[in-house]
Amino acid sequence: MSGGAIFQQALRAVGGSALGPVEQGHVLRALEAGRSGPLAFSYAAGAEAGLSREILLTRGAAVFFSFCAANLADDLADGDCTYLEAPTRTGPTVQFILQSFAFAMLARGAVPPDVIARAGADLVAAGGAQLIELRTTTWTATTAREVAEGIAGLQYAAYLRILWAGTPLEPAAPRAGRALGIAAHVAQDLTSGDPRIHSLAQGDRREVMLWARDLAIALRKENLRCIDAALGAIEPTLQAAL
Repeated sequence: MSGGAIFQQALRAVGGSALGPVEQGHVLRALEAGRSGPLAFSYAAGAEAGLSREILLTRGAAVFFSFCAANLADDLADGDCTYLEAPTRTGPTVQFILQSFAFAMLARGAVPPDVIARAGADLVAAGGAQLIELRTTTWTATTAREVAEGIAGLQYAAYLRILWAGTPLEPAAPRAGRALGIAAHVAQDLTSGDPRIHSLAQGDRREVMLWARDLAIALRKENLRCIDAALGAIEPTLQAAL
């Protein structure tokens, strides 16, 4: 069992919906575009928290639908949505459908209302950080950190809130999700050549990298297998860049 099981759960939700074949096709392409997201991590995090298979897959699908909605929004903003026909026309509606699927799966996954409220607040702030990124033309350490905190740190805090709700790991969700999201975000920017970090002045770039590196080091103290596995691909990138 792995993240593929969560992907299949999402496919079953789409297949069992009122959408017609053409409409399902649009949604499925957006799901395929998001397969590089947190599928495997969500499964590992839910399993480590001791979730039942049914709840794990349902909450994992909620996280995946939400991630794909955010991914589609980002691709539309950047002009990178090549997987939808007439993306500026169809994309907003597909995003609306993805977010609606996420809402439905949250209800089926027995996520308490207060957890949904806190996760929703995190995701609202993440969206605000995306707007900051879209209007930024000159990057500084302050702006880079603000955007990383929002679009990655708060997004992953929300996902762990959902996955770990009602489990012994619930108290660690905002702390671990924030740190992991930021560390992964900075590492990805380093490998992809993103101007959020590569256009920074040398001192600012080092500040951001040290910040992410220190968060990764602190994460090891959580002693969680799912976190350690994710850090295995993150820490070498951060360390090599210093």
